Order: sequence, then structure tokens, then C-alpha cells
Amino acid sequence: MTTRITLAIALGSAALLAAACGSPEEAAAPAAAPEATDAGPAAGAISETQITVGEFTFDVRTAGPADGEVVVLLHGFPQSSHEWRHQMEALAAAGFRAVAPDQRGYSPGARPPAVEDYALPLLVQDVVGLTDALGAERFHVVGHDWGAAVAWAVAVAVPERVITANPVSVPHLDAFTAVLSDPTSCQPEASAYFNVFVQPDSEDGFLANDYAQLRAVYAELDAGAVAEYIRVLGTKPALGAALNWYRANVGPGSFGREPLGPVTVPTMFTWSDADQALCIDGALLTEDYVEGPYRFEVLEGVSHWIPEVAAEALSALLLDHIGSHSERSGLTDVEAVRDGSGQRVAVRLLPLEGGRNFRDLGGYPTLDGRRVRWGCCPGCPPS
Repeated sequence: MTTRITLAIALGSAALLAAACGSPEEAAAPAAAPEATDAGPAAGAISETQITVGEFTFDVRTAGPADGEVVVLLHGFPQSSHEWRHQMEALAAAGFRAVAPDQRGYSPGARPPAVEDYALPLLVQDVVGLTDALGAERFHVVGHDWGAAVAWAVAVAVPERVITANPVSVPHLDAFTAVLSDPTSCQPEASAYFNVFVQPDSEDGFLANDYAQLRAVYAELDAGAVAEYIRVLGTKPALGAALNWYRANVGPGSFGREPLGPVTVPTMFTWSDADQALCIDGALLTEDYVEGPYRFEVLEGVSHWIPEVAAEALSALLLDHIGSHSERSGLTDVEAVRDGSGQRVAVRLLPLEGGRNFRDLGGYPTLDGRRVRWGCCPGCPPS
């Protein structure tokens, strides 16, 4: 097992891609926009739909070509699929099908009343059922905060279906449980708020005084995001259901009722060193619970809200990791996706006749006439 720790700051994804795919001069030079295709810039637009899984109907955001390789993005507490808007646009521009549900309790049509209805195995079943409904036999899974907990569990439950796991902020649940019960770790104190969240009717305090406590949680986020999250969670049934995730799964000194076990799929875990809720202990210990290829990425000076406050840096990391393990057949070449000013903002893989890919041909794809490595990964020099 290989672990690579990269210290990163919230650089723009365009700058990261320029460093990987060409010189700064090349990236800055005006260029004609590529001819419109089905996976063109318009594919980055996010649409809203509903998907039925069993007895539940989930509100879902989607972006990217309908036939793109599926990337499921799972939000955390107290947010919604809206938190993934930046990453969805980047993934869609690169030709992936980004799918982000408002998860159980957050979607009005998927809000069972009992606490036990929010146990982690049921949350995993929702994700598997969603991918079944999408017709995605294989998929990538990304998750932040509670979404990361579900992403870890999905990777263990159905490894034959998960191409890559990409949890953000929350470490492997067995590592997290280990540090939660360790009196020498800072994690028990950092997670002391669990004791409040699991109490009956704890949502009332967050909703009082025009959501004052809830707004305080969102202090770092932009006003539009805050308004969207309050729209989704601003009632007692909605916020109570979201807090049922804690009530159903958090016990004294444990996160998850049963040990999760090792992850065997290619995994990239992204953590930030200014996250006051998640100490470094569990992040470092996570390596012991991953048996497949493993990357550990650290964002310096970034708080808990990585997908929003370090959106471009996380998007670049996801494009690198997911792209490097993509199973899309017939993808051999890459091209720049540019915005209206000609600035390169993403990389898209192009098909080759006959369904072959560049690995079959023993070569590398090209970008703007220059050979680059698979996925145009940040830090990969041209070949």
C-alpha cells in the first residue's frame, strides 16, 4: 500500500491544470473554444430531478453527459447536495456524470419517522439503490462529513461496484472510533457536541431565533448557500431527521454501531488541518484501514467546509484521482475545455474509433499537441 501526503492550498483549478498540462504562458494564451460536443461546457450545467429508490423519492442534482461515468457525491450535515455545485461543474466539464442526492431525511420524500431508520446500513442501501436506478453498475463515490462516512461504508459494502472512494474530512470510521475512545487524543473533546446532537428535540435550539445557532454553524459560507441549506433544513421534521443520523449511529466512544472493516478499492482521503471538528489522529490512522491503493491529501489552512471554501483545490484533486482510475472505454485523447475568455478550466477525454484506449495502444494522450499523462493530473509532467 502506498501513501502519498501532499500539502496543498486552495489554488485555482485552472492554475493547477495549467501546471500539469502546459506552461503558464500556454494556459494564458488566447485559444479558440473547442467545437461544441455533447460533453461540451453546457454539460456542466446542474439540473434538479427526483429519483425513486424503493419507497423513497430523493431530490437529486445532476450534471454532465447522460452516458458519462457516474460519480456519486454525498453531502454532510447540515448541508445538502448544493455543497457539491463546484465539483459537479468540474466533473461534468471533464465528461463525467455527477449525481448528488439530498440524502435520507434531507429529501422530503425520503424522511421516515423512526430514529432507527437512519442506521448506516440503510444509508448505504440508499446509495446502492440510487446507482441501480441510474443503471450504473460501476461508479465513483465522493463524500464529505457524514457523506464521507457513507462513502467509506459503501466502499466496504459493495467493493465490486466502486471504482474509487473519495472521502473528505471524516477518516475511516474504524480509525475514528479508535481515536474517539482514546483519552490521549484531542478527538473526544472535538466531538463533545455529539452529546448535544443526539438528545431528543435538539433541533429546536438550532431553529430558534430565526435559526441563529444554525446560521452560526454556516458562518464561513456564502449567503446563497446559507439560504439554500435553511430552505432544506429549516423545519423541525427536516432538521430532526438530519440529526437522526447522529442518534442512530453515534454511541459512547464510537462512530458507527459495528466495525466497518478494511477498504480495498482505490481511495483518496482529503483532510484539512484547520478543521476544528476532526483531529489529525484519525486522519493519520486511516492508512491502517485501507488495503487498496491509497492517497492522503492535506489542505493547509482550510477549515471543515472543504467542498465550498477550497472548492477549486478539491475539484482538481478529484479530477486527478477519479480520472486516473476511470474505466471509460474508448477514451484516449484529451482536450482543453475553455471558458469564454479562452482560459483552460478543465480537461475532457476524447473517444477513439474502435473502442480502444490509450493504454491498449501503449501510448499517452495529447493536449494542445503535447503528450500528457492520463487525466492530465496536477503535478504529472508531460511525457
